[in-house]
Amino acid sequence: MEKGISSLLAVARRRALPAIATFAAVIGGAFVYLAVTPNLYQTSVRLMMDDKRISVSELGRDLTQVSSNTPGGASPLADQAELVKSKPVLERAIAKVFPPNQGEAKYTTGDLSQGLTAKIVPATNILELTHKTKDQNLAAKLLNAVAVAMVEENTKAISTEATKVRQFLEKEVPAARLRLQQAEALENKYRQESGVISFEEQTKSLVQSLATAEEQERNLVTQLQEVRSRDASLRQITDAGSVRRAYSTVRSGQDEEIKKLRAKLSELEGKVIEARLKFTDNHPEVIKFLQQREAVRGLYSQELARVSPSNQTIQPNNVAGDTVSQELTSKLILNDVERLAIENKLKATQAQRGNLQARLAELPGKQQPLTVLSRQRLEAAESLKSLQAKLEEARIAEAQKVGNIRIIEAATIPSAPASPRRSIILALASVFGGILATGVVLILEIFDNRLHDASETEELLKLPLLGVLPTLPAGMRRLESADRFLYDVGLVEPYRMLLKTLEFRGPQQLRSMVVSSTLSGEGKSIVASHLGAVSAMLSRRTLIIDADLRRPMQHRLFNLPENAGITEVINGQKSLMQAVQPTEIDNLSVLTCGESYGCPSQLIESTAMKLLLVEAAKNFDSVIIDTPPLCACADAATLSRYSDGVLLVTRPGFTIKEILQKAVADLNNNRIPILGVVVNGMTADTQKYYRYPVDGYKPLSRPLKYLATMRSK
Repeated sequence: MEKGISSLLAVARRRALPAIATFAAVIGGAFVYLAVTPNLYQTSVRLMMDDKRISVSELGRDLTQVSSNTPGGASPLADQAELVKSKPVLERAIAKVFPPNQGEAKYTTGDLSQGLTAKIVPATNILELTHKTKDQNLAAKLLNAVAVAMVEENTKAISTEATKVRQFLEKEVPAARLRLQQAEALENKYRQESGVISFEEQTKSLVQSLATAEEQERNLVTQLQEVRSRDASLRQITDAGSVRRAYSTVRSGQDEEIKKLRAKLSELEGKVIEARLKFTDNHPEVIKFLQQREAVRGLYSQELARVSPSNQTIQPNNVAGDTVSQELTSKLILNDVERLAIENKLKATQAQRGNLQARLAELPGKQQPLTVLSRQRLEAAESLKSLQAKLEEARIAEAQKVGNIRIIEAATIPSAPASPRRSIILALASVFGGILATGVVLILEIFDNRLHDASETEELLKLPLLGVLPTLPAGMRRLESADRFLYDVGLVEPYRMLLKTLEFRGPQQLRSMVVSSTLSGEGKSIVASHLGAVSAMLSRRTLIIDADLRRPMQHRLFNLPENAGITEVINGQKSLMQAVQPTEIDNLSVLTCGESYGCPSQLIESTAMKLLLVEAAKNFDSVIIDTPPLCACADAATLSRYSDGVLLVTRPGFTIKEILQKAVADLNNNRIPILGVVVNGMTADTQKYYRYPVDGYKPLSRPLKYLATMRSK
């Protein structure tokens, strides 16, 4: 359903101009008919009887009160309908339109009464006056003058009462304003003295803060209990006294010098035992080892005193020499530090909770006087507001001369005659014009055999749509300076998505492809060059081969000389790597067509051409072959057999459906692999569905060579 609606909208946009022209022609004919037909104009004015317009005084309500209709009784609206046609009202209306000082009036009361009708709108207090004449300006003027004359008679008495009410209220409003100022001053003074700004907000804030403090206190008590329990266990396991002594045992066990002395002492102990086994205690060898042992013990004791806080003496048997003892003693020290921190934090939290409880208890007592003062201020404000509103109403009633009859819809100069019926004629013309415009659009669509959008391409060919590429600006079609193109994310991403689509859909690694189209002018060469640039940007060694020997374009797009290319490689004058020309884009090379050759087909069909493509696929990660259009010659079909497949380029509004279908059918019949179709030239419709919004992306801030270097690392 949505797809069908989108197709209809696309057709409507394409054929908008002829459809609008057809519709405008029919409407123009209707206007011509109306222009030659005589016109009669009719206008109307509406009056309403309203007894609720003044409500500032009993006198005003009495003056504007409308008596209710009773069965068989007099109707106020009927009285006003008869009053409209009375001679005084008509004479006053004519005098307003034709002042006496401007000469004799062109209209008499009889003429005005003859074309004037009064009608009561059922179930309302509305009176409708109408007048029909050939002069559209005069009809509106006379009707408005009649309505104004009736309102003037009605409002004269009410204006005097409105003036009296205004004078009374002008004295009362300043007194009410003074009372409000006094009430506001008292309230503000109390708020400053008591510190109560908003009772509800302050109470809510204090309650939340108190709950938070209590929760923190409970958590800290729990943490303190856990820390104390852990401390008792660690002290029992480590048999440590004070934290300082525990710290000394850990340091002495971790000090490198003490470790060396301990090892040395163990070594000497072993030597003493060994010497005693061989000799007596008076033997010089035994005495020497004993003296060395005592000397090492003295150094060991000195080093233990050095690492101990305040140079306290540490017993050698209290040294935490093993890893487990050191780890447990370290945990004991850290646990003691944590306990002290929790105890300090608990004291601060308890003090904060007490402060919050005291402040919360004081608020209700301070709020009661503030409530009285706030109520007095609100009453004074409401009184002042009411008096100001009534004063404004009185001024408006006095200035506007308000009565119980008012004009709710003034007569306007009719823009269209009452006859002939312009709306009906124009409505019929619009319907007929719409039908005719639809027919024109259908005829144009039937005879139009060009592709228009991406979805149409996919449905027509039953081939995968690999991507929709943007229309490149004129300055970005050549790539001698590729920075502008490669820095524009909105242009690069569609080509990058095309490369990834080809990579994901291929059954194996895609090394070479033929880029072609059905007709010249569909942008295949530009697609091939920019596709190669994006492939090189992705750190792929890419080669573009310009195999369009009849109309080569790649050397122009990259501003390269064409004197060394395919022709020289096939003739054996140069090797492939000698003929390949590097570009300003890292990882991108181009093999131009070379010197012109009398019979390009002979070169394309040669074995050397096949070997050239095989060698290119071995030396490069990606090979893109630009060939002539399929309908021009068989070069694209021939080269496609030496590659992984052919990529068809189409262009909306240019590619002819029948030619495209025949080209695809020929490729399928010849068993030439088709990688898919690419739509070149993104329109507003295809952009909406196929392009990701990247307008907010910033351009790259570093040059491409730097990015390539980073990728290689």
